[in-house]
Amino acid sequence: MLLTVLPLTGLDRSLAYAVPEAMQAQVHVGSLVRVPLLNRTELGVVKQVGSDEDVPVKKIKFILEVLYPTPVLDGQLIRLGQWMQRYYAATAETVFETMIPGAVRQQTAPKMRSLLEVGQILPDEEMAKLEKRAPKQAELYRFLQQQIKPLPKGMVLQRLKVNAASCETLVKKGLVREFAEREERVVYKDDLAGSEMVAAHEVTLNEEQQAAADDFRASIAANEFRPHLLHGVTGSGKTEVYLDAMRAVMKAGGGCIFLVPEVALTPQTVGRLRARLERDGAKIVVWHSHLSAGERFDAWFALAKGEAQVVVGARSAIFAPVRNLRLVVVDEEHEPAYKQGETPRYHGRDVAVYRAMLAGATCILGSATPSLESLYNVQQKRYRLNRLSKRVDDRSLPTVHIIDMRREKLRTDGLQSISQTLADKLVDRFEKKEQSILFLNRRGYSNSVLCPECGFTPECPHCAVTLTYHKTDDRIKCHICGYFEKLPPRCPKCGSTEIRKRGSGTQRIEEAVQRIVPRAKIVRLDTDTMTKKNLFRHILGDFRAGKIDILVGTQMIAKGLDFPNVTLVGMVDADISLHVPDFRAGERCFQLLVQVSGRAGRGDLAGEVIVQTYMPHHEPIQFARRGDFDGYLEAELEQRREFHYPPFRHIVRHLFRGRNPDKVVFYAEKWAELIEEKLEHPVEIRGPAPAPLEKIKDTYRFHIWYFLGNVSKVLPDILKLRKDFPMDEEVIDVFDVDPVDMV
Repeated sequence: MLLTVLPLTGLDRSLAYAVPEAMQAQVHVGSLVRVPLLNRTELGVVKQVGSDEDVPVKKIKFILEVLYPTPVLDGQLIRLGQWMQRYYAATAETVFETMIPGAVRQQTAPKMRSLLEVGQILPDEEMAKLEKRAPKQAELYRFLQQQIKPLPKGMVLQRLKVNAASCETLVKKGLVREFAEREERVVYKDDLAGSEMVAAHEVTLNEEQQAAADDFRASIAANEFRPHLLHGVTGSGKTEVYLDAMRAVMKAGGGCIFLVPEVALTPQTVGRLRARLERDGAKIVVWHSHLSAGERFDAWFALAKGEAQVVVGARSAIFAPVRNLRLVVVDEEHEPAYKQGETPRYHGRDVAVYRAMLAGATCILGSATPSLESLYNVQQKRYRLNRLSKRVDDRSLPTVHIIDMRREKLRTDGLQSISQTLADKLVDRFEKKEQSILFLNRRGYSNSVLCPECGFTPECPHCAVTLTYHKTDDRIKCHICGYFEKLPPRCPKCGSTEIRKRGSGTQRIEEAVQRIVPRAKIVRLDTDTMTKKNLFRHILGDFRAGKIDILVGTQMIAKGLDFPNVTLVGMVDADISLHVPDFRAGERCFQLLVQVSGRAGRGDLAGEVIVQTYMPHHEPIQFARRGDFDGYLEAELEQRREFHYPPFRHIVRHLFRGRNPDKVVFYAEKWAELIEEKLEHPVEIRGPAPAPLEKIKDTYRFHIWYFLGNVSKVLPDILKLRKDFPMDEEVIDVFDVDPVDMV
């Protein structure tokens, strides 16, 4: 019996192996096996039973071991991996390593615990001798004798205050039996939802929610691939509709994958899912970065063995081995966080749709601000649209006020971070014992430092960015590579002492708000303050409990938050995302404004939103103020159509990087000449040009853009040309299909 095995070792090609007769019943497509390769052993995935390789029989080696009794990848996941290879220009090895968790590949042992029980019955006279000679041993023995089932060793020794040596003596005598057992159910319990548990009360769906829920149930009952886009305004109850669909799947014995942009930022969603689904008997695995290797192993195998039916996690959860997959939900589908930044550079949303298609499952993409790509798929009749246009209980959307900071600057005769309008409303909300959120997508105190005498601005020596001033430790830092240095007392170039700090970050806003509302409890939430595990969730718990009056933060507070007492949201600088060199800048600004605005007025009290901007008439800002999603969609799609940008064409970004800029430019230009000459498909090629962030961590970056209609047809021919192109080993090049980061 021959197998086609892909070794996970950088070889990037499949090899033929034979199977010893004793192992033949254990081997299946998708099995993880250990194989000999040259003078070492490596792990490999069985891609095919049988082999197309023309290898002499004498040269074929035997596999050494089948690691698990069940395949680590089923047929659907293998087909998904093969599609990812083709579409994202990735190697088979990187794809399968992404799909199989490291804890599984490293054969992490499941979490075990030691149990104690009585080994043999001790006669009364022997028991009396033991009590005189070793009272602690006797106490332990009598305690275990009274139990009806084995007990955890650690718990018993701690409770009786008996040392381990006494226990070991009893074990050696055979009076007590100690054995190891896999610690069950650890996979279903973690600290993620503890601080944000939601009551498991039943919710009556409103008319719009019920219509969407009925449509989803019909798709699930049809037992075939049907993609939906659930477009619901903030606070419209999308999670309740997801829950209804998931319960329908659970009732039919199916499995679900629920994707969120980042699990740590959506504790309320996780809490609601657990409270409602686990009450119905479902077991939920929450897949997040804080799991230990053993917990990851347990979580993965609980799904593979069918012990758990639902997985909630970030983008990598789409590869979970869920049995009988009937539903895939992608919440906040517009979020850039679904795009993987390293090879394979897949998009979690698009992979989710493809996996649902392979499984013949229903796929629901949900958002208050759907991506233009998903909305275009609705227009092309590829996706079915379900809309929730009203908030639950007919709560009104918040009133949005646009503050022109140009006028504010003239009125105050200087630059102000907080307008008078926002300041007055912060004081008013504090006096009414209502809560406020201030949003600024820039951490630190000042975004740059400037010498007014000579114009010098300190830059990172390793990256092409200016250093940001952080007041808490009086340092200037690079937010890309982490480089920092003390703020110089004098200008290093001209010696002037008049160094000024320009712009505002969350630290400066926190300080300014404390001056405006001195008695208020103000907490800042950004990556600088989130230094301890679970601190984010503890702060959210305090905010929900009313212990915090004003929350100041970056984009991590723009999503997944539902606090009924928040009646004011201030967007301190709405223009930041508009200045990014990216054709999606307007779309991102609009989405951010709508999402941030959605944090206000989610309870019984009306909400207000203050948007501070130097560009009040810019389209995304005006459309977001009116809540006119359809108007913005029409205007933005018209612009994209005019310039042939996505979703009307695909983009592939070809990035060249290396430590020698001249060498990088040379090879990028040579490659561009070759592809212009040899590529036969109608493709628009732009570049090579320096990336907007030309230098990162001492590495120079140039890129070429390919605008094309069909990735699957054109990219294979580009890759064939690349295979024969003599690239210098010091220059690394990567393909990024459908990029979301243009910088």
